[in-house]
Amino acid sequence: MMSTAIKTFAVRGYYGTSTMDVAKAAGISQGYLYRLFPDKESLFAALIEHCSQVLREAAAATVAKVRSTDPEAILEALSSSYGDVVADRDVLMILMHGNCAAGEPVIGEAVRTCYAKQVEYVRAVSGASDEQLRRYFAGALLGNVVLAVGADAVDAPWARTLRG
Repeated sequence: MMSTAIKTFAVRGYYGTSTMDVAKAAGISQGYLYRLFPDKESLFAALIEHCSQVLREAAAATVAKVRSTDPEAILEALSSSYGDVVADRDVLMILMHGNCAAGEPVIGEAVRTCYAKQVEYVRAVSGASDEQLRRYFAGALLGNVVLAVGADAVDAPWARTLRG
């Protein structure tokens, strides 16, 4: 159900996707969907939490393989792990759409919680300074934009600059 909802919302986002769209894609009734989630906002917030958990699980698996205690080495490994997760365009788009729908109270709280968990997890496992964490997350968020707008496939000076 979660993977179907992620795929469905990834295409048109929170505002462009109805619960009927999700129910139909999942092969369930809209009534049953509402038994699982009280409203569309709660469903989308659950998707953000699911994606957040996927990110933390991938990060934990990566950190377990790192043989260095140097924060920069750990952050570099985590960058690669993060890139692997958001290479799944559906996960990437849920995260991007979540940012755009953060004005909805339940979704905004889910997005803030996602960021808080990610930042504090990376801080704990890397020992990175606040400045190192800002650079790490700035790079990850810019990478999200590059992938979301397809700049990774554009051969132009502006796209090459953003890709780094």
